[in-house]
Amino acid sequence: MRTIDLRSDTVTLPTPAMRKAMYEAELGDDVYGEDPTVNRLEALVAEKLGKEAGLLVVSGTMGNLTALMAHAQRGDEVIMGHLAHTYLYEAGGISVLGGVHVRTVPNLPNGMLNPADVELAVRDPNNIHFPHSRVVCLENTHNRCGGAVLSPAQMATVREVAQRHGLMVHLDGARIFNAAVALGIDASEIAAQVDSVQLCFSKGLSAPVGSAVVGSADYIKEVRRQRKIVGGAMRQAGIIAAAAIVALEEMVDRLAEDHENAQVLAQGIKEIDGLDVDLDSVQSDIIMITLTASDVEITDLVKAFRAEGLMINNIDASHFRAVTHYGIEREDISEALAILSRVMKQVA
Repeated sequence: MRTIDLRSDTVTLPTPAMRKAMYEAELGDDVYGEDPTVNRLEALVAEKLGKEAGLLVVSGTMGNLTALMAHAQRGDEVIMGHLAHTYLYEAGGISVLGGVHVRTVPNLPNGMLNPADVELAVRDPNNIHFPHSRVVCLENTHNRCGGAVLSPAQMATVREVAQRHGLMVHLDGARIFNAAVALGIDASEIAAQVDSVQLCFSKGLSAPVGSAVVGSADYIKEVRRQRKIVGGAMRQAGIIAAAAIVALEEMVDRLAEDHENAQVLAQGIKEIDGLDVDLDSVQSDIIMITLTASDVEITDLVKAFRAEGLMINNIDASHFRAVTHYGIEREDISEALAILSRVMKQVA
């Protein structure tokens, strides 16, 4: 029985072109700056995001960690949403390793931060009781808000507050290309609203590993030092970079297919008794599903779906998350809907 895995777009496998590129990659020692494939990737990703420089890192978590450590010193503070991936799912690394304090403000349902809330969160720099506010962190698309997309105009309202107070703005843009495809704009238009971006190659873009941080040349120099501090410097890293280059050159436009499949899946789930989806909230490749049936445990449903060949995760006691991605075709969506319907009828 084939399993349809909708747990995350991190389960994507590399394309044949990526495997070939990895096999044939020209290599050198990246710590010495001598890996030509890494150098090509870093220049390419900086160009695509409209920034001066880029840096390959092992993961999105390392990207956000080193990016924020380069912006803020020990005892400083970063402002971010209470549902931010960096806050919830990155093991508190910026506090544990960077000594940086996190202050949260409420995320709106669309993933946005209310500029007024950000304004109120900025500390008085003359009050010795407070840490110094240094950075505001945004997320686009927003994971816990169902893949919600922020427009450049929305982001600009937060950037205006940050600039007025001398704060930097960092974007957790793990899925920035999903946001760009959803908006029908170039990713550089999104990146223009922030000082730094972390983006991921191993989610919807389907590379096997790797993320990047982009920003000014001086800033990326400091991120490189922070990468070394946390053990992220690599040698013949062109093997990884080769797949990421293919991801950037060949896999961005096809994200629209994932978004279309997400719409079909969401519309089908809307018709299943015991489950519900806010269709307006489905903007990219992530679908948040509400369990409305009150007589069944969500963890039991996860097991029942898996037994039928469908893998999705629950994120709390009443919500599932499903993510469409490379490797999931329209017939898989139809089969997933059939499994969801069949299992829900059994428990009804």
